[in-house]
Amino acid sequence: MKVGIIQQRCGEDIGKNIAHLEEGIRKAALQGAELIVMQELHNSLYFCQVESTDNFDLAETIPGPSTKRFGMLAKELGIVLVLSLFEKRAVGLYHNTAVVIEKDGTIAGKYRKMHIPDDPAYYEKFYFTPGDLGFHPIQTSVGKLGVQVCWDQWYPEGARLMALQGADLLIYPTAIGYESSDTPEEQERQREAWMTVQRGHAVANGLPVIAVNRTGHEPDPSGQTNGIQFWGSSFVAGPQGEILYKAPIDDETVQVIDIDSHRSENVRRWWPFLRDRRIEEFGNLTQRFID
Repeated sequence: MKVGIIQQRCGEDIGKNIAHLEEGIRKAALQGAELIVMQELHNSLYFCQVESTDNFDLAETIPGPSTKRFGMLAKELGIVLVLSLFEKRAVGLYHNTAVVIEKDGTIAGKYRKMHIPDDPAYYEKFYFTPGDLGFHPIQTSVGKLGVQVCWDQWYPEGARLMALQGADLLIYPTAIGYESSDTPEEQERQREAWMTVQRGHAVANGLPVIAVNRTGHEPDPSGQTNGIQFWGSSFVAGPQGEILYKAPIDDETVQVIDIDSHRSENVRRWWPFLRDRRIEEFGNLTQRFID
């Protein structure tokens, strides 16, 4: 399978952001991409740096304007698209939602972000209700896609549940960057940890992982911090955690990567982690903490 990833800078003009995304999608499709994945909340700036009720105006329904526009593009190009949208479910009820668009332009399925962070410059709990759709892969014409979003990527449980339901790929639209007050050494440790934990999901489940991050600097509208320098580094790992492609930190990237869809089965035959799981001893995993 040929998978396209789009790592992009975002600005204040949503129309320009979307037009730029469409250029990238067309470029990847021309290179043969069958599946194209975009970064978290790709239509706009990462608005969660501040808590402002005005930002709820950015939300949209699903189906809605973005699923219609990108659906038409997916149908025209004959590709599967993974979108990341600010969903307005009802007045006062919003989600951070990934949507998978099928080749015919229809919605194949969606996933609502389950783990919601609340850190300086990442005030997502102000905006997003935790997801209620569970961890379930989305069936498409290119396979079962185990889609999650950003903070979800640090938790092995979600990846495992996707794998146990037959996911062919693990996919993570992402928006993560550096805190300017951290030392360069600490910044690098964080970026390496981000890649390492996801490569671990690939190894533990015998599945490829696709993580697509933002790049560039986005200022803090409040002026209280120096903003976020997103660290790019979007990557694709194979089922043994091997890096098939890694994007630069600071540059926009449209890249198509070949993924051997048969390799996962062979790797699972060599490393039968699913066979040897002691499921009868895992009941305590449903507890918050074991005293």
